[in-house]
Amino acid sequence: MEEFELIRRLSPSYYRQSSVVKGIGDDAFVFRSSEDIVFTTDTMVEDVHFSKSTMAPHAVGYRALAANVSDLAAMGSEPAFYSVSLVVPPDWTEEEIVELYDGMDELGRVFGMDLIGGDTVSGKQLVVAITAHGYLQKGKARYRSAARPGDLLFVTGTLGDSRGGLEELLHSSPPFSEYLVQRHRYPEPRAVFASRLQGLNRLCLNDVSDGIASEANEIASASGVTVHVDRELLPISESLRSVYPEKAVEWALSGGEDFELLGTVSEQEKEELLRTAEHMKMRVTFIGTITSSDAPRVLIHSGEKAETLLPTGYTHLQERRSQ
Repeated sequence: MEEFELIRRLSPSYYRQSSVVKGIGDDAFVFRSSEDIVFTTDTMVEDVHFSKSTMAPHAVGYRALAANVSDLAAMGSEPAFYSVSLVVPPDWTEEEIVELYDGMDELGRVFGMDLIGGDTVSGKQLVVAITAHGYLQKGKARYRSAARPGDLLFVTGTLGDSRGGLEELLHSSPPFSEYLVQRHRYPEPRAVFASRLQGLNRLCLNDVSDGIASEANEIASASGVTVHVDRELLPISESLRSVYPEKAVEWALSGGEDFELLGTVSEQEKEELLRTAEHMKMRVTFIGTITSSDAPRVLIHSGEKAETLLPTGYTHLQERRSQ
């Protein structure tokens, strides 16, 4: 593959973000801003995070950028730019690489994001490393450490669908549920919803990339609180319940990569959050509460029983199943 020809094909004819001073075509990207700036980086490796047997290049690109956009959403940021570094193996053609970038651009258009640079090298397996940038109002970043006793725990959308979609792709031919497959291949990061909540005085957010068992423990640890999760309130889609009834709750807790938002809000600002959700037709479910704690932890409640919920789910420094 000729790198300069690939750059020519990928260079945009215009930029969506007015803050761009200099984009693709020089040694670095230049922009100016009067707002706070957020950066995030995610890396996907072939046969660890995805497989060509279950995912076309277009979906690989879309999903790689979705992971970054979801991180920006968890900070309350409006996505703006992304840069891409690729390690390209010999068995990936130039057309497949262009298709991968097309998948990124499909999601990028949704949020008005610009591709502003990157790098390409050859290697033994495909690696996609994306750095994404976003803006937010000064002092309005949302942190895992913002949960307080008395807060209500909420989550957007439904949980476990991506894991159900992966199971469909690995073991069902044809799949029983195209909905679950699409939720796995083409998740919908909640960045617009998160940015519309900038009017709230205090909000804790975390994106559901590893499963809420993990994300809830991150909130508990960062905020120094106990997070209570009601098992019966977990939002699970009818598709997941009908196709995988015995696994639905487990995957809702630890399936990962739904790219929903888990967060806490005060009782006083609950109604404002719900009004925003209703206006955007965003499903929001309150699934628990926050209490004070000398030893941060997560408890999952089922009726009168309560058990410690450990941070199961994806652990990125261990080898993961191919997706």
